[in-house]
Amino acid sequence: MATEIKAPNFPESVAEGTIATWHKKVGDSVERDELIVEIETDKVVLEVVAPDAGTVTEIKVEEGDTCDSEQVLGMLGAASESGGEKPAEDSKKEKKEETSEKQDAAAAKSDDAKSTASGNQYDVKAPSFPESVQEGTVATWHKQVGEAVKRDDILADIETDKVVLEVVAPANGALSEIKVQEGEQVESEAVLALFAEGAGGDAAGGEASASGDTASESKDTGSDEKVGDKILAPAARKLVAEHDLDASKIEGTGKGGRILKEDVQKAVKDSSAKKSAKPEGGKPEGGDVKAAAAPAPAVEGDRPEQRVPMSRLRQTIAKRLVQAQQTAAMLTTYNEVDMSAVMNLRSQYKETFLKAHDTKLGFMGFFVKACTEALKRFPDVNASIDGSDIVYHGYQDIGVAVSTPRGLVVPVLRDTDSMKLADVEKSIVDFGERGRDGKIGIEDMQGGTFTITNGGIFGSLLSTPIINPPQTAILGMHKIQERPMAVDGKVEIRPMMYLAISYDHRMIDGKDAVQFLVTIKELLEDPARFLLDV
Repeated sequence: MATEIKAPNFPESVAEGTIATWHKKVGDSVERDELIVEIETDKVVLEVVAPDAGTVTEIKVEEGDTCDSEQVLGMLGAASESGGEKPAEDSKKEKKEETSEKQDAAAAKSDDAKSTASGNQYDVKAPSFPESVQEGTVATWHKQVGEAVKRDDILADIETDKVVLEVVAPANGALSEIKVQEGEQVESEAVLALFAEGAGGDAAGGEASASGDTASESKDTGSDEKVGDKILAPAARKLVAEHDLDASKIEGTGKGGRILKEDVQKAVKDSSAKKSAKPEGGKPEGGDVKAAAAPAPAVEGDRPEQRVPMSRLRQTIAKRLVQAQQTAAMLTTYNEVDMSAVMNLRSQYKETFLKAHDTKLGFMGFFVKACTEALKRFPDVNASIDGSDIVYHGYQDIGVAVSTPRGLVVPVLRDTDSMKLADVEKSIVDFGERGRDGKIGIEDMQGGTFTITNGGIFGSLLSTPIINPPQTAILGMHKIQERPMAVDGKVEIRPMMYLAISYDHRMIDGKDAVQFLVTIKELLEDPARFLLDV
């Protein structure tokens, strides 16, 4: 029975893609989850893997042609449809010849690979920037000319106004020339350096030589890779690298214990395959990471001054904050919440929660769930303004402001209504760690219907948060401080927190904003409401 090879479901902002490379041709045998074709969009390169084991029987969309989301690209038949059985040795020989022919054709077609005495020489290019990113700055070269590197090692970091993009080695070898130095600006897909395959001594190529030519060919054609005693599918290998996971801790559900993409996604979700943490100081709760200020270079004189260029992220933050104040009719209303109930609940169950979910029980999870419930009751606060239109969202995607060494970013928790408290806490911890390491991607920060920011971890007692456009409201958390409160006619010392909600008065009336904040206050002062939905 024939199986359709379909393009993935493109993100909402991506209209179409271009077939970049077919890694298999008609008649080639493939295994389940083996890389078949790559699709290049204006933002990312998407991999299409085999939905099942079989043989490619038809290619409907050729290289260079455009395709739509979920379009049928080709057909995959059963292994018996390849045209009859052949002796095993002849089949292996033919497959190896086909692989060699494909590699030769790709080398002839691409301008990136040029023949040299030591092997192929590649142009190391900047990634294809998203549509909203015009240019970037080369932040760091992790490798120098002549230094041996392995395939997929990070060569350089490019800082854009949103994220830091990594440039990796195309093969085992070494840089032969760096064309763009640190601090210089580059455009999308600009040539950054020249890379010589096989150069740099035995350190880069020793592993490939030890495993033989077959292993090298396997990598180049997008097939499985062995890491320790684990076998990774191509899509799984990419996810492991993106999330910096320990492959040895992931249980494979594929044939022969093979690690599939779904296995890695599960490991990311339950945080079960993280690499051993480096001994560092504790991280503040709420997903924020205190920025470690780099020591400023010494400046001589009695009245020293120092002029340094503003980072792209800082420029973007400044532009968006000014834009928000200039375009929104922004008001702020305040209230205070007695945190006694949440703190008692957290103190009572924090050990049990840690054992059950392998993550700490913080405060942010309670606020996310309280805001989710309040957003369901007040849909205007969960809406956004698009020109002269109001967009009402039937879901709750809450952004959590995270302070990183590069500046403030706002990754988004998706569908918080369906998330458990443990899922929220794990996601926030993951955002904090990736924010510190500069690994929060553009896709993590896109969208969002509401934002929470926690200045309290830095000691802020009261502040006025600024709306994150095109959203219409943002909640500000602050420091928990013991204060004397009148309770049932008596003065008691209670742990109190000031809450602030800034809102766009063009969309939200003052009455709704106040009632929204009061709802959050009531839910936090009586967390049982989460369970009873009252």
